[in-house]
Amino acid sequence: MSGAPPNIEVIGTVPGAPQIPDGAEAMTVLVTLPPSSPGAPPHRHSGPAYGYVVKGAIVFELEGEPERVVRAGETFWEPGGDVIHYQDGNHLSDEESAFVVTMFCAPGQPMLTVVELEELEARKHLRAPRP
Repeated sequence: MSGAPPNIEVIGTVPGAPQIPDGAEAMTVLVTLPPSSPGAPPHRHSGPAYGYVVKGAIVFELEGEPERVVRAGETFWEPGGDVIHYQDGNHLSDEESAFVVTMFCAPGQPMLTVVELEELEARKHLRAPRP
């Protein structure tokens, strides 16, 4: 075989090593969001998740951090565990957005657990101010 070697480009890094639960299962999913989709309701993951927006733009918000727009070609991550993931909706009203995310799920735990309204109310002081 001949040809040029691959071009490898780092597109994102995570400072420090995220804690991966013992015996975790790695799961990679493609999430496609219709125009104006709010995405998943507030939830948490049992382990860290690392994602890459492949199309469009999403609104991403973790507990304690301000919401931000992540555009195609950019990455995001979350530590999992007790941290609430508030938003992952489509930022665009006129086209689909999509992202790929790899999650490390604790054994026997669901990939995503929706946070109940009572807990959201009890933890609202931990949410960053809204824009």
